[in-house]
Amino acid sequence: MEPLQGIKQRFGIIGQSALLDRALGTAVRVASTDLSVLISGESGVGKEVFSKIIHALSPRKHEKFIAINCGAIPEGTINSELFGHERGAFTGATGERKGYFETYDGGTIFLDEIGEMPQDTQAYLLRVLESGEFIRVGSSKSQRTDVRIIAATNVDLEEMIRKGKFREDLYYRLNTVSIKVPALRERHEDIYMLFRKFSLDFAERYRMAPVRLDEDARRLLERYNWPGNIRELKNVAEKISVLAEERQISDRKLLEFLPNLAARNLPVIHAPKEESATTMQEREILYKLLFEMKGDLTDLKNLVMGLIRSNDLRVPDPRSLKALESVIHGSMKEERRLPITDFQRDTLGPQGTAVDEEEEVVDLDDPTANVRPVILSQHSGQKARIGTAEVVDDTLRLEDNEKLLIQRALKKFSGRRKEAAQELGISERTLYRKIRQYNL
Repeated sequence: MEPLQGIKQRFGIIGQSALLDRALGTAVRVASTDLSVLISGESGVGKEVFSKIIHALSPRKHEKFIAINCGAIPEGTINSELFGHERGAFTGATGERKGYFETYDGGTIFLDEIGEMPQDTQAYLLRVLESGEFIRVGSSKSQRTDVRIIAATNVDLEEMIRKGKFREDLYYRLNTVSIKVPALRERHEDIYMLFRKFSLDFAERYRMAPVRLDEDARRLLERYNWPGNIRELKNVAEKISVLAEERQISDRKLLEFLPNLAARNLPVIHAPKEESATTMQEREILYKLLFEMKGDLTDLKNLVMGLIRSNDLRVPDPRSLKALESVIHGSMKEERRLPITDFQRDTLGPQGTAVDEEEEVVDLDDPTANVRPVILSQHSGQKARIGTAEVVDDTLRLEDNEKLLIQRALKKFSGRRKEAAQELGISERTLYRKIRQYNL
């Protein structure tokens, strides 16, 4: 068996990733057999290269090889393309025609994007895989073929089976051996090597010096997600090679050519499918309002506590301070009126003068307690009574809070709707609709 490094050099494969070597090793081992192979991977990862490797290392290497894109052939003609047709089989069929399975008998057929194949064609293909027989369109005569089928897909075929779009029996017949080609973002160690290879190739083609990346530009290149995989990287290398005036590329210069390289690949929380975009925008507005309310309440608490400390005040019962904080934070959902106890009235005296008596510890959490919090001032020598605590139960209705935030944004930008919409994180169209909805 030829070593992997020799196979890489022979077929121009660049990379040292363990995932790439594993996929390549599977292709080499299965090449000498006639087993059906299903190659899976994202678009642009090089699935067709793996099919050519399997054919070139197989006993069929001296026979013909053809790659067919199932998604590029119209549904009405794919059966004729694959299996051929008889004269008069359909309008325009002026003569008989051999299909690929007949023409490439003894060789290898690579069916790319197998998930795009129509279901009636899937039934014909299943028969070829099971018995080697096929029937031309418009004929009743069965013919035999000896081809090896290698299929590839960039979609989840098991999910398509659940949706009824792909035959389960064909899937298991094709998936005798499965090869998963890794995406470029899973091969970070290979990205710069591939870029160097492409830049050298383009420099030779266009007769110019090859471009080089400094360390910052290299890290930027390797951090990118590469949704288009190797095909996208090759296009990037060609674009920079042609357009760059300087041959040494920095990270800033790289971003001038490709601003999307600065995009971060952070996790994103997706809304459920049944949840509309409008609902998500309204939720974002509510979250922003709640965060602002939290900040306002924190500032109010710090202000009150600062006044207590600056005036050298103290609360006789720690639970009184706790009750005061609860009032500030709005945790008291209904009005609590705490009248003065008889003990406190006796202590304050008829004119509110402090008398030297031991303070009573009262449980404020007791609903039957008749209590009013009392603060002692060491400067005046008197006890100052806090007024009746009355808490307004803020509404939690989404519409009210949303309306309030929209009003604040419009006021902040003097009615300029475009800037207000940007501040709220919604589109102008959504803002216009909300303004009409709330009659603002």
